[in-house]
Amino acid sequence: MPLYFKHVPLHGVERSMGVKLGDIITPEAVQTIALEALKGRVIALDAFNMLYQFLATIRGPDGRPLMDSRGRITSHLSGLFFRTVNLLEKGIKPVYVFDGRPPELKRATVEKRMELRKEAGELYERALLAGDIEAARKYAQRAATLEEYMLESSKKLLDAMGIPTVQAPSEGEAQAAYMAAKGDVYASASQDMDSLLFGSPRLVRNLSIVGKRKLPGKKAYVEVEPELISLDALLSSLGITRELLIDIGILVGTDYCEGVKGIGPKKALKLVKEYGSAEKVLEALNVTLEVPPGVIRQIFLKPNVTDNYTLKWKGIDYATVKSILCDEHDFSSDRVDKALAELKVALEKGKGETSLDAWLG
Repeated sequence: MPLYFKHVPLHGVERSMGVKLGDIITPEAVQTIALEALKGRVIALDAFNMLYQFLATIRGPDGRPLMDSRGRITSHLSGLFFRTVNLLEKGIKPVYVFDGRPPELKRATVEKRMELRKEAGELYERALLAGDIEAARKYAQRAATLEEYMLESSKKLLDAMGIPTVQAPSEGEAQAAYMAAKGDVYASASQDMDSLLFGSPRLVRNLSIVGKRKLPGKKAYVEVEPELISLDALLSSLGITRELLIDIGILVGTDYCEGVKGIGPKKALKLVKEYGSAEKVLEALNVTLEVPPGVIRQIFLKPNVTDNYTLKWKGIDYATVKSILCDEHDFSSDRVDKALAELKVALEKGKGETSLDAWLG
């Protein structure tokens, strides 16, 4: 079956890549941590970001995603279930934040990503017919796309597991960052650095891909561990404000507007410190962006977010969880039973030490 689907971009089903800031993330701002270090913490996870990670990585040798007997993709459910179980076993209180309608400025980026995914899907089919399994898997990962039924099944599973979900009015990352800045959650979790531009005081990365990860284009693997990035420590070590960090993103390029060709994070950092703002840098370079920097800056400083959410962890409905995974989607009963049994033991063991007994059903 093709690996690209009907898109509904105005509802946020297509996810973009985020701003590239990796080259200026300083050692002072990053701490490699074990999951146990987050015990008792409430973490707001960027649901779309996590689900895309699962869709891209949980696949067969030829790149095909996991599917049930009705041909529905289930890679996202597999990742969501086992990763959430793992987080709960470590005493972490997850909250999944789902995207709403993206800003209108993101339309061009969304459409571009759609085309790239469609092309990747076509290249996947060709590679499969040619017997090039390595190329097929590579293209299959690039073609991973969320459909509405995947979002619905994800929310249904999380509800059965007693995990709260938050529906963002717009960008999920912005909503998660807002919740972290308010102090309602300890940190936001995403692979993208946009969370920092949106003002999350702490960003946890690699929650969805902990363990061994294959290096792109190589037959080699590296250990991936969670990272905790402090926004204050980053700004202090770089000697800039959050507004200038946003300006760096504007020059490098965001989901809302392409940046200046030839300018990466390090050069952008140097330029904003020298000139004081993205506008002055552009003036000095005699360059004009399609979208004024001030407009993009406001998206990050004053994003469309909501206070209409409740963070409450209900008891796990073990029977319903098993019914969703095994009866509806053909998961292995033995694997699901084993995971749920181990989770119940972990929660009972933690009873009295933390508030995890609130999850016991």
